[in-house]
Amino acid sequence: MKVIKKSAESVKLEPAHDGAGTRKLFVANDEVKNIQGITHGWLKSCGIFEWHKHDDCNEFMCVLKGSGIVRDEDGEYTFNVGDFFIFPQGTYHEQRNTGKETFEAMFIRTK
Repeated sequence: MKVIKKSAESVKLEPAHDGAGTRKLFVANDEVKNIQGITHGWLKSCGIFEWHKHDDCNEFMCVLKGSGIVRDEDGEYTFNVGDFFIFPQGTYHEQRNTGKETFEAMFIRTK
């Protein structure tokens, strides 16, 4: 079988950003060429994925549930379900859940 299936039940939940949120790592670094990781992440109401950057990859974020604010060095940008963000390699950024429900997103990191 060349197709690899990973069900939501088979991938273990783990802490994200020093315990600020949680995630499931569906694709790990070097598992697929040019992909550093694919994660399904959650952040509770009022939670923050604090100011950080990725020196070795680009990161893409697709909002599945919730609302909040993304911040970079140039400003703040609201997000809602369906919004998609690109964080180029080395770009400082932060995500804040300003809504009442848990924020949920898929994150894809590419080399």
